Amino acid sequence: MMVSSTPCCARPESARRWLVALLLGVWLALAGGGALAAEKSAVRQAVIRATPQGYVIDGDVNIVLNSTLEDALTRGINLYFVLELEVTRPRSWWFDESIGEATRKLRIYYHLLLRRYVVENGYTTRTAATLAEALAMLGRIDDWQVLERGALKTGHAYDARLRLRLDTSQLPKPLVIGAVGGDRWELATPWYGWSFDAPALAAAPASSP
Repeated sequence: MMVSSTPCCARPESARRWLVALLLGVWLALAGGGALAAEKSAVRQAVIRATPQGYVIDGDVNIVLNSTLEDALTRGINLYFVLELEVTRPRSWWFDESIGEATRKLRIYYHLLLRRYVVENGYTTRTAATLAEALAMLGRIDDWQVLERGALKTGHAYDARLRLRLDTSQLPKPLVIGAVGGDRWELATPWYGWSFDAPALAAAPASSP
């Protein structure tokens, strides 16, 4: 009677290979998941509403800086951003009608003496102790006047899109020219688009006699 046997070293070797493959798979999954979970700059929300003076936009932009831009801030370099809004009226028989465009310039920098971040958003200037707080301020849009009275017809449908981008033309030229990999000095959110019905204008406050 013949009895087959497995060499004593075969099973441990097979187990080691299986364990290595398992660990490699887990590492790749974690690495891939981390890359997918990495935050990117994006417009989170935006809405156009009516006021007695016309139409304003409120919104929120999540701004994520890469290490190059963060380092530039801590060295006292100003970063300028531009908010860009486009409003159109869809037409089935022709190209969409352009209703209006608006831009707003923003700035953030680190005050080396105060050791605080300074944020200029429209006509408002505020300071923050941390970069996270400063970026939240920079990305907050409140009461931005974008269209005058009469620009929209109440109840009609319109399309809008909004984005934020770094104004690279304002960066110090030696930094941009000397940088290896120019994409490190670029930041732009995807266009955030939405449709809305024009709201009725709010009544103007009555003037006192």
